[in-house]
Amino acid sequence: MTQEQQTAVKAVEEKQELLGRVADEIWEYAELSLQEVKSAECYCQVLEEEGFRVERGICGIDTAFSAEFGNGSPRIGILAEYDALSGLSQEAGSLERKELISGGCGHGCGHNLLGAGALGAALGVKAYLEKTGHPGTVILYGCPGEEGGAAKAFMARDGLWKSLDAALTWHPQDVNEVRTGSSNSCIQIQYKFTGVASHAAQAPELGRSALDAVELMNIGVQFLREHMSTRARVHYAITDTGGLSPNVVQPKASVLYMIRSNHVGEAVQLQERVDKIAQGAALMTDTRVEKKFIDGLADTVSNHVLERVLYDSYRQLGVPAHTEEELAYTDQLAQTYPGNDIVPGLGAENDPDIKEQVAAMQRQWGHAMNDFLAPLYQGEAFTAGSTDVGDVSWLTPTAQIHVAAWPNGCPGHSWQNVSCGGTSVGKKAAIHAGKVLASAAVELFESPELLRQAREEFEKRTSGGYVCPIPPEAVPSIPD
Repeated sequence: MTQEQQTAVKAVEEKQELLGRVADEIWEYAELSLQEVKSAECYCQVLEEEGFRVERGICGIDTAFSAEFGNGSPRIGILAEYDALSGLSQEAGSLERKELISGGCGHGCGHNLLGAGALGAALGVKAYLEKTGHPGTVILYGCPGEEGGAAKAFMARDGLWKSLDAALTWHPQDVNEVRTGSSNSCIQIQYKFTGVASHAAQAPELGRSALDAVELMNIGVQFLREHMSTRARVHYAITDTGGLSPNVVQPKASVLYMIRSNHVGEAVQLQERVDKIAQGAALMTDTRVEKKFIDGLADTVSNHVLERVLYDSYRQLGVPAHTEEELAYTDQLAQTYPGNDIVPGLGAENDPDIKEQVAAMQRQWGHAMNDFLAPLYQGEAFTAGSTDVGDVSWLTPTAQIHVAAWPNGCPGHSWQNVSCGGTSVGKKAAIHAGKVLASAAVELFESPELLRQAREEFEKRTSGGYVCPIPPEAVPSIPD
């Protein structure tokens, strides 16, 4: 590792207490998508105190921000997230389900850690720029609503990411690895049906049931499943059943649909088919239907050049080290869910040789925390889930890492994730992610050739053009 990289890494280490405090503060706020008012302001205040030029409310999104340090090119972006999930309030460090607030929210995807780690990376790069006087700019982007809001996609629609030479980010996971491959694109639409109320016994002929329309739409989509890509996914939640009185023909009802497919262009086409089913349901029930666009995001585009840069920094820095007490806690936590014996990582899922290597590492280590770095995998990989990092990757070279923040096989969006995220185990992951990202960013600042190669690969992979899933008139919103 070069002296320049060491400068950045040391700066992250010196900010450990600050980063831990921020991670804890965001964990306690646990604000839902596009409602992260306190969380966003926490970051903005810290960044201003650290000498960054902060702009709040970017791209018309109240809880989004950008924070710049330095001047000129290259321009390297670091992506932060900080939204929580509903129904996952949980006591930190607990080995059983214990709500802090009944029905409250919690960071079941570890975004309190994600944002803190990204902040650490930005602070590390700032220290490097200050010490060396190297030209260039680091920008930390506050990206709200990843769990339902897709702020990065709205920013992509506005062309924000085109100004960057590269973007880096990370996500808490159960394994230490560099991520590669594609993910599903995703579109969320709320379909709201309006009918006519009537007495269900005395005058049913006068009623037009919006709830019937929702049910018929759902049945229609079930039949659609046979005729869509094997990588496509369609999920729904009935958000309004019209009321609690069965003797009333329900005059209103609504359903929220999440439509996924591997490529964003395919998702747009699939959503049009779902639209037709909604129109058919309205026609069959003599009701009216209107759509409310919630969000949409694209599939991810790999960049092998950036992935190798990240892996090189990861390999040199190693992985987070855990105490015997932390290992005992995570070993016990792993007994609270099934699947704790899986062989983790994208490489293991897609390459038999890597799977054998990772399994051997697991056996040698002997704990539920995967305290080893998985081999670099750069073959074809697909993740059925979705992330709005994909929209960034269509407009600038982008890469990301996973850092183990909870034990092996820990299910996503779970109380176990929330429990870990409020402990030293989670905070160690955030701090380590900051080091790896900062070190990799410095290597990019120091090597114009790497940035040139990353841009060349990006141009080839995105030659077909970006299909933005966000309509021009849409604004970030949450379901009614």
